[in-house]
Amino acid sequence: MDDNSSPFNLLTDDLAFKILHSLTDASDFRSFRSACKNFRRLESLHRTHLRVLRPEFLLTLLSKFPNTTSLDLSACPCVDDAFVIHSLSISSGWTYRISRLNLSRCVGLRSPGLEMLVRCCRSLESVDVSYSCGLGDLEAAALSGAMGLKELNLDKCLNVSDVGLAKIAIGCPKLERLSLKWCFEITDIGVEFLSKKCDELRNLDISFLKVTRESLRWISRMEKLEVLQIVGCGLVDDVGLHYLGKGCPSLQVLDISRCDKLSSSALVSVIESQHQLSQLHASYCFVDLPVLHQFKDLKNLKRLNIGAALVSDFKLKIIGENCLSLAEIGLGKCRGVTDVGIMQLVARCVDLKALDLTCCGDLTDLAILAIASSCRGLACLKLECCNLLSETSLESLGSKCSLLQEIDLTDCSGVNDMGLKYLSKCWNLSSLKLGLCIDVSDKGLQYIALNCKKLRELDLYRCTGVGDDGLVALSNGCKSLKRLILSYCHLVTDRGLGCLGLLDELSDVEMRSLPNVRGSGLRKLASGCLRLAELDLKHCGNIDDSGFWALACYAKNLQQINLSGCGISDAVLCVLLGNLTRLQDAKLVNLRNVSVNGMEMGLRVCGFRVKKLKLVAHIGPLLSPQLGSKLYEQGCRIRWDYTKVEPLIMALCSNH
Repeated sequence: MDDNSSPFNLLTDDLAFKILHSLTDASDFRSFRSACKNFRRLESLHRTHLRVLRPEFLLTLLSKFPNTTSLDLSACPCVDDAFVIHSLSISSGWTYRISRLNLSRCVGLRSPGLEMLVRCCRSLESVDVSYSCGLGDLEAAALSGAMGLKELNLDKCLNVSDVGLAKIAIGCPKLERLSLKWCFEITDIGVEFLSKKCDELRNLDISFLKVTRESLRWISRMEKLEVLQIVGCGLVDDVGLHYLGKGCPSLQVLDISRCDKLSSSALVSVIESQHQLSQLHASYCFVDLPVLHQFKDLKNLKRLNIGAALVSDFKLKIIGENCLSLAEIGLGKCRGVTDVGIMQLVARCVDLKALDLTCCGDLTDLAILAIASSCRGLACLKLECCNLLSETSLESLGSKCSLLQEIDLTDCSGVNDMGLKYLSKCWNLSSLKLGLCIDVSDKGLQYIALNCKKLRELDLYRCTGVGDDGLVALSNGCKSLKRLILSYCHLVTDRGLGCLGLLDELSDVEMRSLPNVRGSGLRKLASGCLRLAELDLKHCGNIDDSGFWALACYAKNLQQINLSGCGISDAVLCVLLGNLTRLQDAKLVNLRNVSVNGMEMGLRVCGFRVKKLKLVAHIGPLLSPQLGSKLYEQGCRIRWDYTKVEPLIMALCSNH
């Protein structure tokens, strides 16, 4: 049909914009803009967020989408000061409208580039420079020039100290959200300065910092603070938590998980004082959960996570009777969880949407029946390692929890094909984890594929009964599948893998140790799944160069790849790493057909775009020093694998 005669052109711009506003999925946006030229024009005007995958197209994309206010460059590790200065010298008109800027993992950016961006983007309200390990106080000083900044993410900026934090606190007084996770150089002094200068702070994450009770004393004075995360702060003690109990009048969310110096009495003090809490996360924190009658005062509590604590039927009953608004509770790895306790919990907490029962191995079908009967709106259920459950549990869920979207049945030995038949009645299912369920076969997958059309994630790790017929069913029924784990499913061959090429949305595939897959299967997968972003081929030793050639030709969107233990050759490795222009993470251990020179050349042709590498340790001294220096300068982190080296060292030592 000619584009001018398309019926879509009869729609007014207002109606078309209403359609656009109702779309949420990326594939729906792609379908919309491909309908006709007018829709493509309207979509370009409607788009406000832009994620750039190749920096050389940045200015072209910004001119194509003139209303962009949010710019994401996190997939462009090669962005550095020179790129920023060059881009702004060509065109800077787009900067005035940018309010959100994501520079996560842009390790080449330093203070000159950041300073120029901040100076040009005068409307900046949110900046993310997380995982830029080289960023320090100079870069923090550059960011402090954004006086209107409201959100800042500095996670894992390892060189930022109290000095840098002080500059940000002075320069950005309107800051409302700040994340300092893993900024190990920041101490109590920096937190004190922050509390004195940033009166508008509402969300603060200081997880894994070496802060003490003094930091919590200063934080307790933040009157507008609503969210506080102090995960893994091993120096924080009960006194610090008592400070929080007496202050922070607006606190709604508190995460003290993995703070191992805290006692249950400190938790009691917080609950007694902070009646407005809506979320409390205290997993891996207390050996024994006290009997908390104070829960009756937490009328607004919607999320509670007490993973790895010692509980009892009576304690779960207290929670159930007092926390009637609970929508999510995490009991993963809790000791003392029984059928009776779960029955008492869900008898009153009928509005539960998410329930984590990971490794609660004493639970039987009776507990699941009670959950299904009481919590009809359940959306997420985690049952990993609950080995006493049978197909009866899945029958209960299938018949009563039709809104279920996510379920984790990993290592549940009672799960079988009949159970999946019952579970397939949950037609809203989007995530299904069946790892280590050895009684699941192609028949069970056929039931799922027939009814669960919305499935996006499927984990079949070591489901040894699954083969090609199951994958054929998935390729016909689950067209929205995005993530698939097939590792150690030894029955899968090229036929099954080829059928996966029909899944247009598939972007993440893990297929370790599939001995019956060869080059032709990988070629069909690569040519069909053009959105493939993550691929794990570890120990797929029978794939020949033809399969890797196909990857080089078709898999242009690959960002992570694991080739460890594969039979790729020198020449094809160079072509592959050279063609994958978006590659950021590569595992290249034990490539038996790749020489040292081949590895050197492969790492050079990839243009130093890769952020993470995993290489076998013995090859390190054989690579040129210039290559190592260049990789380090570009912010590439190399992880050395010593598994093959240690036995060799032991053998040499024994000979001497």
